[in-house]
Amino acid sequence: MTTEPILRTAPPGPPGPQGPPGPPAPAERVRPLRRPGRWIATVIVLVLLSQAAHGLLTNPFYQWDRFTYWFVRPVILEGLLITLQVAAYGAVLGLAGGILLALGRLSANPVLRSVSWTYIWLLRSVPLIVVLLFLYNLSALYPTLSIGVPFGPALFTFDESRLATDIVVAVVGLSLCEAAYAAEVVRAGLLSVDQGQHEAAAALGLPKRYQFARIVFPQALRSIVPAYVNQLVGLVKATSLVFYVSLLDLFGTVQSLGSTYSGDVVPLLMVATFWYVVLTSVLSVVQFYVERHHARGALRTVPPTPLQRARTGLRELRDRFRKETAR
Repeated sequence: MTTEPILRTAPPGPPGPQGPPGPPAPAERVRPLRRPGRWIATVIVLVLLSQAAHGLLTNPFYQWDRFTYWFVRPVILEGLLITLQVAAYGAVLGLAGGILLALGRLSANPVLRSVSWTYIWLLRSVPLIVVLLFLYNLSALYPTLSIGVPFGPALFTFDESRLATDIVVAVVGLSLCEAAYAAEVVRAGLLSVDQGQHEAAAALGLPKRYQFARIVFPQALRSIVPAYVNQLVGLVKATSLVFYVSLLDLFGTVQSLGSTYSGDVVPLLMVATFWYVVLTSVLSVVQFYVERHHARGALRTVPPTPLQRARTGLRELRDRFRKETAR
């Protein structure tokens, strides 16, 4: 029989004398994590940006005095107005044609599906400049256009040279190509709608047109509108090609003035660049607010606007300044 040793502990002694309580220990301040690489990269970027801005403002080759002279000249503003008109017409007609093509691709009719697919495939494969030049020279192939019975008499006849003016050729060419790209945007938006929505609408016995107009298409707009607004940025820049069909838009006006005033080629190009940047920036702002509007039903909190971000940043700086001064 083995016995285990019993560990004994000494009884606690009397409490010792207690001195006066000392000052409380200072709370240790939480120090943020230092990131030297981030600061070094920030300094390098700021130096490069300052050098680029210095070279842009001090280089006499840009001729900023001539830039300010041409910037708001009436001839420039007239070309800008034509650019806006062509872009607006092309955007509306392209979206309308894209909706029809997307419905054709999703149709159960094999003829409509095949024709829509062929159109989208062909127009997305051919450069826009080729389409514009082909339409511009269409009068050589078809001097007159007629509507009537196939292989029979013509009911209405049009003179193609009078009908196809420069702006009509530009709008039709842009609309034809834009419809091919818009069709894929619309089709992707329609396919993004949950299949249960189609089944629920069919279970209620709703007509197909009512299902599309009141249930499917409004939900698809959440995906269609932001993507198509982004597509409009490329459309605005593509309007510069209408110069090759003798339409003096913004770029065409700059090119024409550059050939007349050969010493102002660079400032004229800078004027066109600045106006294109302004137009695309406006579309980017529109795209942001459109995406923010359509994100209300998908996100818990919508993204803050730039003004709200600025207010939040100023409030944080003010609170931090107050804390620092209070110490």
